[in-house]
Amino acid sequence: MNESIIQIRHLNKTFGSGETAVRALEDINLEIRQGEIFGIIGLSGAGKSTLVRCMNLLERPTSGSVLVNGRDMTALSEKELRLARREITMIFQSFNLLMQRTCLKNVCFPMELSGIPAAQAKKRAAELLDLVGLLDKADAYPSQLSGGQKQRVAIARALATDPKVLLCDEATSALDPTTTASILALLKDLNQKLGVTVVVITHQMSVIEEICSRVAILDGGTVAEQGAVEEIFSHPKTDAARRLVYPGGASVQQYPSGTHAVRVAFNGGTAYQPLIASLAIDCGVKVNILGADTRNIDGKAFGTMLLGLPDDPNEAAKALSYIRSQSNVTAEEVEYHG
Repeated sequence: MNESIIQIRHLNKTFGSGETAVRALEDINLEIRQGEIFGIIGLSGAGKSTLVRCMNLLERPTSGSVLVNGRDMTALSEKELRLARREITMIFQSFNLLMQRTCLKNVCFPMELSGIPAAQAKKRAAELLDLVGLLDKADAYPSQLSGGQKQRVAIARALATDPKVLLCDEATSALDPTTTASILALLKDLNQKLGVTVVVITHQMSVIEEICSRVAILDGGTVAEQGAVEEIFSHPKTDAARRLVYPGGASVQQYPSGTHAVRVAFNGGTAYQPLIASLAIDCGVKVNILGADTRNIDGKAFGTMLLGLPDDPNEAAKALSYIRSQSNVTAEEVEYHG
């Protein structure tokens, strides 16, 4: 198992004081391993951006510690912190490029600040633009680029100081789905080629599914749940996790009193479609799909489906027993009494 590159211990962040104080983060404990892609997800206002800004001390925690590569960031002087931040760089939703500079000069910027000779910085910037597939845009200005291209330049710039960690704060939120997919593929590629640890902050479950191996779910400034993405998708243990895994969750609340249904959870077996068909073919039982929120990860089905059962108790029992006999599927009966 890879050792931890980021260790967050009992981290708290409060804004303001007295009666107007707002507790943004409360007793956060996280370990992020060297070389992994780790996701932090939560709904708006859960504290995600505050947490990521505490990781590189752009926001100073009220209490607790943040260790990056074994060094406690909260104990560093301003000068030491500036040097340490070269190892833990950041990309943002809004790209934050310098509009008066060409793409090449944008990537050179952090190297200029580090005192790297101009010729060397230029050579390295060209290599990084090539790495993100934009060498042909070296002399273009940000205003001439699409959103996806701007984010690629921002990624190249973030890599200019050879960081150990790349923090991505809602880095794909402003992009369309196709561009998002290409940026996530690039991050995955850079993670594999360079061994850089990637921390992805997002409110989009699809982003977590796409590239993260482990995830922490933030809810109201606390970590509600953390673990392997597959495990949390299969068996979300908290309401916060269930809200994210099954948004709008398949629920019987909207159905008439007396509705007899079964909530089926798919925990990583084969795709869910054949289950309904085989119920009809093998058992002669037809069920209605009342609601569904399922997704496919690496060819495996995850999520929930709410199936309306037949009124006939024998038929319903037959359907239940058949569903429960399937592998990687759990089923619980639900009845709505209005």
